[in-house]
Order: sequence, then C-alpha cells, then structure tokens
Amino acid sequence: MIDLKAARNDPDGVRAALARKGAGDAFDALVAADERWRELVPKVDELRSRTKLKGKPTPEQVAELQQVKEDLRAAEDALSGAEAEREELLLRVPNPPHATVPDGVSEDEAEEIRRVGEPPTLAEVKEHTEIGRFDMERAARVSGSRFGYWIGDVALLALAMYRLAIDRLTGKGFVPVLPPVLVREEALVGTGWFPTDDPNVYEIESDQLFLAATAEIPLGGLHLGEILTAEELPLRYAGFSPCFRSEAGAAGRDTRGMFRVHQFNKVEQFSFALAEESWDEHEFLLANTEEIVAELGLPYRVVVLPAGDMSKASAKTYDVEIWFPSHDRYREVASISNTTDYQARRLNTRVRREHGREPVHTLNGTTVVDRMVLALLENFQGDVPDALAPYGAPPRVES
Repeated sequence: MIDLKAARNDPDGVRAALARKGAGDAFDALVAADERWRELVPKVDELRSRTKLKGKPTPEQVAELQQVKEDLRAAEDALSGAEAEREELLLRVPNPPHATVPDGVSEDEAEEIRRVGEPPTLAEVKEHTEIGRFDMERAARVSGSRFGYWIGDVALLALAMYRLAIDRLTGKGFVPVLPPVLVREEALVGTGWFPTDDPNVYEIESDQLFLAATAEIPLGGLHLGEILTAEELPLRYAGFSPCFRSEAGAAGRDTRGMFRVHQFNKVEQFSFALAEESWDEHEFLLANTEEIVAELGLPYRVVVLPAGDMSKASAKTYDVEIWFPSHDRYREVASISNTTDYQARRLNTRVRREHGREPVHTLNGTTVVDRMVLALLENFQGDVPDALAPYGAPPRVES
C-alpha cells in the first residue's frame, strides 16, 4: 500500500502520479476517508477522557456521564466504520509510477529501450506445435481448453531451460526455492493481487486457498510479518513453480497453440532490498534475464511498460519481448518489476535501521518461462542451443 503519511504531505503530487494509472478518483476517495477518520480520532479521545471522573460523581455528573457514554459509543462506531472504509480504499490504491515510466494504457504504448539480435530469415515459418510434441486435444479431454501436454523431446528441452536458469541464478547468490502453489488470501492481498475487480486466479473455496498465478506471491510472503536486518539484505530467491491463471479477461486472445494457457512453469527472481538500493537491484534482475535470453541466442527487445499497463503493485516494469516468427512480432515473455515499499507495507515486512524500522523494498522478475521454449522452437525450427546440452536437452527436438 502507499505511504499514507507521505501522501498527506504531497496530495497533489501523489494524485497526479496515480492519475497516470487511472487511479486519481480512487486516491480522492482515500483522502476523503482519511480526513473523516482523522476528524473522529480527537473527538473519540476527548469523549473517552470525559468518562474518567475523580471521586464520587454528583447526580448531575452521573446524568452527564451517561450522555457522554452514549456519544462515545456513537463516535466509536463512526470511527470504526471510517477506519474500515479507509483501510479498504488504501488496499485498492495502486503504487504510483516512477517518473521515468511513460504515459499510456496499453502495451502498444510501451517505450522501447533496446533490441538485441536479428529475427531469423526462415524458408518456412512453423508454429511451435508443428515442431515440438504438444497434445492440446487430449489435454482438453482431461482438463478443458487452454491446457496441453508437453511430451518427449520438448519436455526435456523445457526442463533443461529451467535448470539452466536456476544454475545461473544460484551462481550469483540466489537461494533456490520450490514454493507452495496454494496460498491464502493474505498472500494475494499482501502482494497486491487482491483486492481486484478482475481476478486472474483459481480459488479452492472448500479450503479457502488460491492457486498462485506466479511464484512472486508465495515468495513475497516468505518473510510475512518479519523484521529483517540491514546486513542480510538484499535477500535474493530463485523460485521454480507451476503457475495458474484463469485468463478470464483474455477471451479470444492467442487461442492458437501453447502461448496463452491456464498452466505454465516459470523460474522467478525475487529480492528483498534496502530502499536506497532497489533501483540498482531492478537493473540487476533485468540483466539476469537478458543474459539468459542472449545465451540462448534469441532475438529480443526490452521495453518499459506505460503507467496504465503496469500491475497495481509496480512502480516500474521492464518487459523482455522475444521474436516469434509465427506471430511476426516481438511478444512478452518476462516482466521485471520494482514494487518499492508497496508490497512490504501490506506484508508488514520491515528492516531494522539505525533510526528505527521501515518497510523493505521488494522486486520480482521472470527469468525463464514456458513461452521461451516456444520461442526457441520457432526461431531455430527444432535445433537446440548448445547452452542447454549440459542439462539434458536433446540436440534437436523431434515431434
């Protein structure tokens, strides 16, 4: 959540920033609720002080005390309601975008930073399903639409890519993690996925659990409610997990092949960092992803998402987009975000400093994901990069 004290000190600046995310009205509602709460606090305190009488009260004082108690109950109810409204609105206001984030509301308005590599010239463009062995028809019978089996060589290729990513990250000091994929609502609220009007998660109602849409959610909750020491930061984790997304808002989009499915695998970077170090950490996470994409020999570009296309929690997001011959354009395969202190305030994850305790900064970023395997197949038409050979990938994928 945002720093409400800082917002009170600069409401116009914060509102202008949040308006770039389409959240100006939400911020106005929060400010109004906060003002109501602040007006009621001294009133409640004053009424409480008047209930404390010294000595034996007179009949007049008893009658007055009864009225004060009634007024106090009404004021406390109003304060409780104002606090609940303020807290609900506070959870809905997004993180203000960084000043370097461009304006805009769609991926088409992203700002390109650089391109690396040249798209291949292919005699015949084949989609990934024409190269690797995927079975979406049988998966549909078992699980429904937008699911698929990865079979044979293509399964070995995917496993090799995950192992490469873990190997590269652990070599840089990241701690490998296999997190739970079922999480409580608290973890979704803490990482900014909830509350939302457009949920993209599956719920297990009987157990009050949710399937994690990304390892960011359980990794973010790893230090839920904890106080860390400055000396141990940054804490860096490399989490591998299956991810589950309902894609309720993506009806009719990318319906061919395995590009947009309900279940996929991903290696995620997650960092807990000091505030003054988080922007350097953001560049570090991006560099890690770029290094692996470049090592695989894939043509890609890096863009900065516009303010209106970022997640609620992010202050700045880089997307790494790889060339897909079957799409004839670059497509997003990785997002690397700095959420500053937004998630940490919700998760109550703090660091002990000389001047007291303060929220840490959290960052997350895709290292590799299933879509990268699809890009490998399409760009190299079944040939496998040498970098994956030590991890059990076949020299060539056969269907």
